[in-house]
Amino acid sequence: MNLVTKILPYAQIILSVILVSAILLQQSAAGIGGALGGDDSGSFHHTRRGFEKFLFYLSIICAILFALFAFLSIIIKANI
Repeated sequence: MNLVTKILPYAQIILSVILVSAILLQQSAAGIGGALGGDDSGSFHHTRRGFEKFLFYLSIICAILFALFAFLSIIIKANI
């Protein structure tokens, strides 16, 4: 248990950096019309493929792992 308490903060930092990077690298579908309240895309349907799909799934997995590590950190600190 002592090893987990030492590694957990570093794992959270690494996951947070990966999560922020994965989110920032994703393409935004909103144009200038979407920023001002209008609908710029019309009936355009976009399917994620390749690297964009990988980044999407990576961000979901990192977010779930980060939340689980945060709950684990709370549980460990409550038991100490």
